[in-house]
Amino acid sequence: MTSAATALSSTELDVASLVIRLALGPMLVLHGVNKVQGGLSGTAGWFESLGLRPGWLHARFAAFTEIGAGLLVTLGLLNGLAAMAFVGLMTVAALTDHRGKGYFIFKGGWEYVVLVAIVAVALAVLGPGRWSLDNALGLDLAGLGWGALAAVGGVAAAGAMLAAFYRPSAPEGSGDGAGDGSGSGSGSRASA
Repeated sequence: MTSAATALSSTELDVASLVIRLALGPMLVLHGVNKVQGGLSGTAGWFESLGLRPGWLHARFAAFTEIGAGLLVTLGLLNGLAAMAFVGLMTVAALTDHRGKGYFIFKGGWEYVVLVAIVAVALAVLGPGRWSLDNALGLDLAGLGWGALAAVGGVAAAGAMLAAFYRPSAPEGSGDGAGDGSGSGSGSRASA
């Protein structure tokens, strides 16, 4: 046994990329489909309760982005840009639905969404592999630059969206009369 790191073959890297794509992509597609099948009006109410207004717009935009980015990752198409969408979605989720609940997902924390975002950045660096539409089309949207773009671009997009649309209600009993109870989390929740 040697202490030197063993280089992975291109086939091993392709398999790793495919496994990551098949774990992340369909998962996000199903989250988007669940928002639609569960009823966009219920999802809109949940977004409103999180402070994302107008809820009807965010329900549709989130479902469309989750289905779209999930399909792109699954197919290995526009890899770096799809990874950026994952980071943006997970950043919004961490800063709204999972905010203030600690780290662990079983307590409602941000563990899961941060893990998904980090794996998406790793996929942007690694690339979608040989068995992808990017490869079939001759697109090279992978590497350290694409990983950085996925991370920074995703967080920046989430920050811009939150700056424009995040308006949480004041807690009930705050004395300012602004609390309407919609921030209690009792709204219909389609998925995080």
